This record gives sequence, structure tokens and C-alpha cells, in this order.
Amino acid sequence: MSFQVIIQQLCGGLAKSIGIFALTLLFSLPLGLLVSFGRMNRNKIVRGIVWIYISVMRGTPLMLQLLAVYFGPYYIGGLKLGTMWRFTAIIIAFSVNYAAYFAEIYRSGIESMPPGQYEAARILGYSKTSTFFRIIFPQVVKRILPSVTNEVITLVKDTSLAFSLAYAEMFTIAKQIAAKETSFMPFLAAAAFYYIFNAVVAFGMERIEKRLDYYT
Repeated sequence: MSFQVIIQQLCGGLAKSIGIFALTLLFSLPLGLLVSFGRMNRNKIVRGIVWIYISVMRGTPLMLQLLAVYFGPYYIGGLKLGTMWRFTAIIIAFSVNYAAYFAEIYRSGIESMPPGQYEAARILGYSKTSTFFRIIFPQVVKRILPSVTNEVITLVKDTSLAFSLAYAEMFTIAKQIAAKETSFMPFLAAAAFYYIFNAVVAFGMERIEKRLDYYT
């Protein structure tokens, strides 16, 4: 198999990896914000439930979570959801896992804000919701962006864990080609793709960070 054919096949897998990456961010970032609110809730029961969720998500392997979400409906309820469930299970597992990490990042940023800003906004007539989303949250985003960037870069590499559910993303295709051709070249090509993917993501996040410099 020529190098050109290997690249073409890996590009197909790369598209699926990008799909996992994009959908995970789409769902996990807002979900993480909601979870962070639960983590800071005054109700001890709510706080405790959210703490357990975060602890489980961060304390168990993502691969195990993928298997639990995919096989759980069958072993628990006897449901046979078909092959289409594979991709849905991947997105659910990735999203709830990364939401736990983002929640703690959000919480650290929100709790680092000076209380005086809330008081000043209240004096100026802002509601709690307006204060948070118009004054506090933009500054929080600026503060947490480096930590979010680290998680986003990790997500790029973690998309390879979808192979555990036999989903043909880029790493799975590289393994299949390597086994068929008894060559290490597909892995090197996949590594180059991951590196470029990460470089693009890092560059984009750096540009966002520079655009938020006016909050300093």
C-alpha cells in the first residue's frame, strides 16, 4: 500500500476524530458550567451529588466510562440499541467526562473573582444573572483559558480511545493498516496528523486568549 493511500484512509478517520472532538466540546463546555453551579450550590445535597459525579468521572478511566455507556443499556435494561448507538455512546461518555473537568476549571475561575465586583454591580442595578454573564463570566473565561486549552489539547489525543468501541476513527484505521501491512508507517502518519491537529487547536486557543487581553 502506497503512502498516498495510507494518508487518504487516515483522512477519513481524521474526519471522524474531528467529529468526536467538536461534539464533545459543544456539549461538555456548557454542561461543565451547569455542573460548576451545582458544585457551588448552597444546598449540601446538591453539592454532594455533584461532588460524587465529578469524583467518579475524574477517578475512573475514560475507556471504562465508554464501555459502561455503550454496554450499560443492554446489561441493565436488556436494550439492544443497534450500531448507531456506538457513536452516540462515544459522545455521551466523552461529554460527561470532560464536563467534570471543565466544571472544576469554571469553579476555580468563578471563585477567584473579587466579591466587590458583585457588590458594585448590585449597586448599579444589575440582576444576579446580568452580573454573572455580562461582568463576571467574560473575566472568568480569560482566567481559565490556559487550563481549558490544556484540556482541549488532551481531548484531541483522547479521541483515539474511541477504538475501544470499534469506532473507526483515525487511530483505529492506523492500527488496521499497520496490522495488514506489517508496517509502523501508519502510526507515524497518524502521529503527524495528531500533532498538526493539536498545533491548529493550540494556535486557535492562543488567538482567542490574545483577543481577551483587554480584560487584564
